[in-house]
Amino acid sequence: MRLIIIGGGTAGWMAAACLRRFLPRQWSVRLVESDAIGTVGVGEATIPQIRLFNEALGIDEEAFLAATRGTIKLGIEFADWGGRGERYMHAFGAVGRGLGLLEFHHYWLRGRAAGIAAPLGAYSLNEQAARALRMQRGAPRTSPHLLEMPYAYHFDAGLYAAFLRRRAEASGVERIEGKIADVKLDGGSGDVTGVTLDDGRTLDGDFFIDCSGFRGLLIEEALGTGYDDWSHWLINDRAIAVPCAHGAVAQQPWTTATARDAGWQWRIPLQHRIGNGYVYSSAHLSDEDALATLLAGLDGPSQAEPNRLRFTSGKRRRMWNRNVVALGLAAGFMEPLESTSIHLVQSGISRLIKLLPAGNCDPAVAAEFNRQSDFEWERIRDFIILHFHATARRDTPYWRDRAAMDLPDTLAAKLELYRAQGLIVREHEELFTESGWLQVLAGQGVEARRWHPLADSIDPADLGQFLAAQLLLIEREVAQMQSYDRFLSAVRPEGVTA
Repeated sequence: MRLIIIGGGTAGWMAAACLRRFLPRQWSVRLVESDAIGTVGVGEATIPQIRLFNEALGIDEEAFLAATRGTIKLGIEFADWGGRGERYMHAFGAVGRGLGLLEFHHYWLRGRAAGIAAPLGAYSLNEQAARALRMQRGAPRTSPHLLEMPYAYHFDAGLYAAFLRRRAEASGVERIEGKIADVKLDGGSGDVTGVTLDDGRTLDGDFFIDCSGFRGLLIEEALGTGYDDWSHWLINDRAIAVPCAHGAVAQQPWTTATARDAGWQWRIPLQHRIGNGYVYSSAHLSDEDALATLLAGLDGPSQAEPNRLRFTSGKRRRMWNRNVVALGLAAGFMEPLESTSIHLVQSGISRLIKLLPAGNCDPAVAAEFNRQSDFEWERIRDFIILHFHATARRDTPYWRDRAAMDLPDTLAAKLELYRAQGLIVREHEELFTESGWLQVLAGQGVEARRWHPLADSIDPADLGQFLAAQLLLIEREVAQMQSYDRFLSAVRPEGVTA
């Protein structure tokens, strides 16, 4: 089989490095890209699954962090989302520890009603370590009742693509420089058979991966797949990104997402700079005012010209169409509020390997790939919509419009289930866990009217002791962790200063 990847960047080189490592040697892997075509390159924050991807490729973590100027991410802090002046963290990992048949949060809901529970974030090991600016890897040191602290990374997406490119080419991936001028289709089947470059060279292939960005050179321009437009729910359609120097604030192991008058602003601390961006609705804010707001909120001097993006939230109707699979922005766009952009590339690659075509692409295999992809994308979509819907903010037209919007049926059902009895149900392989949903629901003021009746079976005094013990376990574990700055110093290349 002759596999051709169209486009480089993070998506293209993730696909190339991973597929070359795991595909049979009878498959050739070539990647076509042009140095004259830039990449979006704003996917700088990740979720813990990226560690599994790197481990599968045999990547040493210290080498990776040094090469990409990477830092650690323990969660995302949301500022001004529930209301102005309010903050909460969606931290990775568990919140508290279940008891008997019940998840922890039912006991927390009962304890909060009785006035004996601390704020929810106090029961998260990741959040407490982050707030204390501490970090550790591996199993807990002080108690077998705590789970290992999960973490992800912030990194320079351009450096990560270059890092993977070196590995991919060393393992046998052939990179071809050039712009694609034409796509060849089979007159009978409609499959893509090859591409023609602008210098006249032709490249023939059997299977193609489209990583050509928003354009969707193969999946859309050649095959006319169609696009599911979600902009009636996710109305933001613009973004401005700009890096800046570090300021006086100490390095923090979390991403910050701050709600603004017409969208939200990200802050992603790397070793050598801070990545910043404003995602907003052009119907509620001009490009000039968006840039002014972004620049006014930087930690230090800007380090580059602003990068402006236009997008429509949604996805391809079929991410696998005929003999083409779309990854990255060619597959769709999900605004990066929960740092899912790179993960969706990773999960697409993993899904493709599990459903790898044996010879000609069977429609049944492609249909299953698309079914799984649709489920994952739609449930992530619902989780992102939750942030905009579950807020008391009504101070600008943007937030009033968000509060009034209709919800997808799947999200409406999930919200009503939680409000009715504190129930959070994770279906199949939904990306975000019960703890993730809980932290956003509680952090933005969504109230459960009741909790599970089994939580009432414990004596009030015992409930108080149970909740207090959770806090003590976390406090003791965090106290013995090393400082985050000391951790970073071990992976920071010479000459790089925060």
